Amino acid sequence: MTGEVVSYSGPGPGPGESNLIEPPAENDVEEGKDNHSVSSPSSPRRCPFQPYVDVDQLGRITGTAVLDSPGRSSLGRKSNRGSFMGVRRRSHLHNKTADEVERIVQTGKVRELKNCIRFHQWLPFDCVRSRLWQIICSIHVKDKATMDSLYWDTVKQIYGTHDLVAKTGPLPTFVEPSFQMSYYLNETGIQVARRVVNIISYSCPDITYAPSLYPITCLLLHYMSEEDCYACVSQMVSSKKTKFITQTKLHFETIWRTSMILCRRHAKSAVSYLAKQAGENNILESIHQQWLTCILKELPFQHLVRVMDCFMFEGRKVMYRVWMALLILFHRHLTSLSPNDRPALNKESFVEATLMDFCHNLPCSPEKLLRTAYGVRNFSSSEMDRLFIKTEMYLKSKAAASASMPNNKNVMVPRSRSSDVLPTSQSQVNIQMMSHTLTIREGSRSPGLRSRSLGLFPIQGVRSHAADYDRLLTVWSWLPVRITMYQPELLYTTEEHGCSMTTFFNRVEQHEPTILIVKTATEDVFGAYCSSRWAERNSKDSHGGRQGYFGTGETFVFTLVPNEIKYPWVGISATSSSDGPSCVRHAAELFMASDGRMITVGGGKGQAIWIDENIRYGKTDGCLTFNNPPLASTTDFEIRVLEVYGFQNL
Repeated sequence: MTGEVVSYSGPGPGPGESNLIEPPAENDVEEGKDNHSVSSPSSPRRCPFQPYVDVDQLGRITGTAVLDSPGRSSLGRKSNRGSFMGVRRRSHLHNKTADEVERIVQTGKVRELKNCIRFHQWLPFDCVRSRLWQIICSIHVKDKATMDSLYWDTVKQIYGTHDLVAKTGPLPTFVEPSFQMSYYLNETGIQVARRVVNIISYSCPDITYAPSLYPITCLLLHYMSEEDCYACVSQMVSSKKTKFITQTKLHFETIWRTSMILCRRHAKSAVSYLAKQAGENNILESIHQQWLTCILKELPFQHLVRVMDCFMFEGRKVMYRVWMALLILFHRHLTSLSPNDRPALNKESFVEATLMDFCHNLPCSPEKLLRTAYGVRNFSSSEMDRLFIKTEMYLKSKAAASASMPNNKNVMVPRSRSSDVLPTSQSQVNIQMMSHTLTIREGSRSPGLRSRSLGLFPIQGVRSHAADYDRLLTVWSWLPVRITMYQPELLYTTEEHGCSMTTFFNRVEQHEPTILIVKTATEDVFGAYCSSRWAERNSKDSHGGRQGYFGTGETFVFTLVPNEIKYPWVGISATSSSDGPSCVRHAAELFMASDGRMITVGGGKGQAIWIDENIRYGKTDGCLTFNNPPLASTTDFEIRVLEVYGFQNL
């Protein structure tokens, strides 16, 4: 990319289409009413747009009219893109003012605010918009003055001046070229947007792929000043609770795959119809890969502005809902056509083109689009988060498995950090020999399985709510011999410390090794011996990216109730084979993982143990790392007690 001004200005009529006319006066709400009886042509009006908008394309902001001319779309149905005067007549008298919205924010009435944003139909040229987005953004941005000061200091540091330079330099590499929609911004607005995005890139160097960041910035600049826009986008990027913007290619793929699963669950009829018409699964996947394109690039501007109202408050969940709504409306539209007019959706390119044409000429109002989106039932944030994490872990396992099986066996393939610290075949033999020697010295008659009498004394003072004394002895007999010489200590328990992932890491992450024991609501008891510190989740790999999996081959999982079984790393048995450790797939070397919102032990075709951020629910599957079956009687479980033990003076 270069620093030149981008001429494309997003969806809607291009520079040659000058049929945009002006929106109605604020009080002109009755059809056929004489405008001069309400306000004189010379009466001042308050424009909601910032000076960054190209009014020649978006329309002059006085008088009567619409954002686009009505017409007939190529799908055979009259386009409704010019029918939003009716929306104003129906909803204007009931729409809340900016002051009323601000009072709701100040009183902290979240439910009322959510309903207000969802169902009040403010049009793009409504005067309330000069403040609406700033008010919504203030919910997330806490220290506005500091953010403003930080922004202008960074601008001064990078550009040497606060003035807008002629060329702000190339856009960051995380900006997708096909997503450089500027939505009717003028040349100044485009340069301001580029400067904001460059400052975000400077402040957040960890972002590697964020296709939605630039178009969102351009949309915000319609109703926000430059520093307000930066504060809002910066908060979207850094938000931990509400997710807004993807920042890596892995997350981008995870999101579209998650949206595909959600659509199969909550838009079954639409997905089934498209699958039947397309006939190939890869066509459906291709459609879902274009979901953000359909929303950010193809939706009419007035629809997109209303979607942004909700997105700024609720985050990514809104995009999922809107995508499902678009598929539902697309399905309804196609089935409403006569068989002769209905397009044949049997080719990938034709399916995508037909859907994008439908979105570009959406034959319904923004009100109906959002009503359809929020009409999707039984869709929750917790479901979305669980699917996202599960899909992300699947993709990581898939990538790790692919990396371990190159086409050319002579080519060296980068390994994860977990494999870098795995014991070699010789070191495994040395460890086993030392363990046998220590066992014999401590009174065992043979170098086989260790007696449960080994190292019993240190655990006599342990009082567990998850396992009784005899079962703790069983776990103790499974530990590496050198570890049994140390006194165990209870680091974390839900009974005393509550159910918080933050508390969990604060109390546990610096200890190595640790024992994790889970007791479920159905009385199953199982756990894991974790050989590395949980703090390693924050380590960086050789490319500067966040480390996925870590740990060593000493990690193992186990069950205590109903049966006492240990599942060691599959690589231990592989060391005795003729191939040695080389026969172990990399997908079987995924020991421990966490991103701060969940913890996982084991990977490859599933996780042996997965626990959510509230330490309330979990999941257990068979995995390649330990070749274990599910550790509980049910795959999904509710946690009654979670305990983590460390070792003193180790």
